[in-house]
Amino acid sequence: MSTGRSGVRAGVRDWAIAVCVAATLLVAGLSGNHSTTDFDLLGYALLAAGGLALAARRRAPVLVLAVTGVCAVGYQAVGFDVPAVAFLFAVYAAVRAGHRIITVVAAVMMLAALPLAALALPQDMPVGEALARARGALELAWLVAAGAAGEALRQAERRADEAERTREETARRRADEERLHIARELHDSLTHQISIIKVQAEVAVHLARKRGEQVPEALLAIREAGREATRELRATLEALRDDGKTPPHGLDHLPELVERARMTGLDATLTIEGERHDVPAAVDRTAYRIVQESLTNIARHAAAATASVRIDYRPDALAIRVDDDGKAMPDTTPMPGVGLLGMRERVTALGGRLRAEPRNEGGFTVHAELPVGPTS
Repeated sequence: MSTGRSGVRAGVRDWAIAVCVAATLLVAGLSGNHSTTDFDLLGYALLAAGGLALAARRRAPVLVLAVTGVCAVGYQAVGFDVPAVAFLFAVYAAVRAGHRIITVVAAVMMLAALPLAALALPQDMPVGEALARARGALELAWLVAAGAAGEALRQAERRADEAERTREETARRRADEERLHIARELHDSLTHQISIIKVQAEVAVHLARKRGEQVPEALLAIREAGREATRELRATLEALRDDGKTPPHGLDHLPELVERARMTGLDATLTIEGERHDVPAAVDRTAYRIVQESLTNIARHAAAATASVRIDYRPDALAIRVDDDGKAMPDTTPMPGVGLLGMRERVTALGGRLRAEPRNEGGFTVHAELPVGPTS
């Protein structure tokens, strides 16, 4: 949005400069000393055209350079002793855009063409006076100054871009270093402690069963919590150590995700509807995370036997629906866990919609729609 507004402001600024230059040239032409000829109307038209052409100097600097040069030669040829101001602006714009060689060639051609144009005046004029008028129309010093200003600004913009890239690379490197530092700290401290808890709980359960004793529910809960904490910590460490070189999981990895859910005993199915087409990378990743989180919640909390994953490719949206036949009932209000909250944040950030609630027939449903824009 901000890029669009800046583009509009730049366009308005270019038109304002073009109109001001055109008005200046016309005023100079009206107030200047030139012989009245049948070509006066053509001269005024060339003055206006040369100035207004500057409105396109950002989009087509080389074309504007040519147009302003032709206009300057033209109104000199019909007797208008007006400086080639528009051409100087065009030289500045072309050099700033990086067209240095073309600009030098155009400037040399102009320096040669203007004296010829002055000598072609429709009335008799001494050669010395005609050449003096040509030199006044395009002073070499002003030409060099315009080119130098364009080159100076181009170099400044290039250095600013390089500085910005350097800052981004430095920030990215520091973030990677901090992420790896956190991963090492977690591995060296938390992983060890959780492993001890998990092993001790496993041993206690094993010994109790070996002696034929009833295993306390609290001990079973500790063992299961240790297992789950180990899995979560391992996944967290993998994410922290990921340096971005491994492609993130997306829609292409959903069959593997559903297959892993089946291996846990859940009867999970995957259905793809609609004509498949490319979707933005952010939508691709978010769709995978929605299905992943939904299947994880089903395995942990739903006590479900079946689950269905449905992906619907629509022209302007990607719809994801995950249903289960678990213990959730229509009159129950589930507590929004961290997983659901993170899912909702991802969907909202993409401008989509998320519905996560118990189904009327029992079980739970997660339904998300992610906009993808019109496809050709």
